Amino acid sequence: MEEQIIYSTVIFRNGGAAPNEKKEDPKNESEVKPKEAAAAVPKADDQAAEGSRFGVLVACFGILCVLLAASISVIIYFSFVMKDQSANLNNLTAENELLIVERRYLSRVTDNLNWTLEVILKFKSFPVNDFCPNKHCQPCRKHWILFQEKCYMFYNIFPWKTWQESRKFCQDSAADLVVVDNLHEQEFISNRTKYYFDKFHGYWLGLHETKDKYWVWIDGRNDTLGYWLMENLGTPGKCGLMIPGRNLTASWDPADCPMRNRFICASDVLTKKSCEEHLVVAGLW
Repeated sequence: MEEQIIYSTVIFRNGGAAPNEKKEDPKNESEVKPKEAAAAVPKADDQAAEGSRFGVLVACFGILCVLLAASISVIIYFSFVMKDQSANLNNLTAENELLIVERRYLSRVTDNLNWTLEVILKFKSFPVNDFCPNKHCQPCRKHWILFQEKCYMFYNIFPWKTWQESRKFCQDSAADLVVVDNLHEQEFISNRTKYYFDKFHGYWLGLHETKDKYWVWIDGRNDTLGYWLMENLGTPGKCGLMIPGRNLTASWDPADCPMRNRFICASDVLTKKSCEEHLVVAGLW
């Protein structure tokens, strides 16, 4: 038996849709739309964040530029300040050196004044006119010769004197018999002595022999030069006599102290270098 297929027609009223078609829920649509919008929001935030970071970078760069400009200005300012301070320091150093020189000069002047006072006090009666003619003081008095800051007097007047008399004469003049310190001084006094009377006579020195057979100068020092003659002129004595015209390093004779001879006195200078000379030495003239 053949099966019969029965067709039926379903008619929907009011133009409704087929039952198997689901209508979209409006609520679901409202829920879907915000989700799509929410998906678009993060992109805008990223752009805002990037813009904010760019603004911060720009601001930082601007601040760094300002700080750099300020630093350069400070460096330039301090460089000028350092130059000024360096110049001031150089000036202070120069002034300090000048003060040191002036102090040395004043110290020398003071020392010279003290020296002059000590020389003056050696005299019982200071011979002002001999040292300061026309009110201008000089290192040595009249008839005395200056050499290496000492004054020398060569006594040539007759009658001549014994060694002791010669020394007393020098001491009465605030001096003493000459003490020979070196070859230059020996040459100086040798050039200013001359032969007189005979070969045995000469000029008394401040040199004598002690009981211990040592030759000693009147200032207490032992003789170390030993400029003695290579020959004996007579009976050896205990007082030193320079014989004129002999070799520089061989002209002293051990003569008898009572023998009468010429003699040489020596004293300290009254004034040392003048103020002008000290200024030149100090670099202030």
